[in-house]
Amino acid sequence: MEIIQQFGIQPIMLAAQAVNFLIILYVLKRFLYKPMLSVLKKRKDEIALGLRNAEEARILLEKTAEAEKNVLKLAQAQAKKMIDEAKDHAKALADHTEAQIKKQTEHMIKEAKAQISQEALESETRIMQNVARISMQVLEKSLSGFLGDRSQQEVMEKALKDLRKKTN
Repeated sequence: MEIIQQFGIQPIMLAAQAVNFLIILYVLKRFLYKPMLSVLKKRKDEIALGLRNAEEARILLEKTAEAEKNVLKLAQAQAKKMIDEAKDHAKALADHTEAQIKKQTEHMIKEAKAQISQEALESETRIMQNVARISMQVLEKSLSGFLGDRSQQEVMEKALKDLRKKTN
């Protein structure tokens, strides 16, 4: 004990300080350490929950991005199909319209040919009538001095019959 006294340590004070230390340790443990540990544990749990939520959000985002890609691919395929169908429909419509126009054109050409043929026949008939009339006038004038009225009339009728046979 002498050594303890040489250093100036008093055993009662040492014991009191040890008791004070234990009381402070108990108070700190009870009122500071446990609440601080619970706050740290809550904080750790919140961080873990945040990380889990972040991971779930990342996975959901990846799934959403994949679904978006699939929807875009589907939409592109449908758009391409619609464009192809529209092109086919337009081609069919153009072909149908072209066929109708060709049919109408052929019909118009046929009608025009028939009309031209009819007009040509009418013109030929008028020309033949004019030729017959002029021929009769020429014949009448040329025969008027040579034959009598009755002979002239017979020749004219015979010439008229011959002209009618040739025109038919």
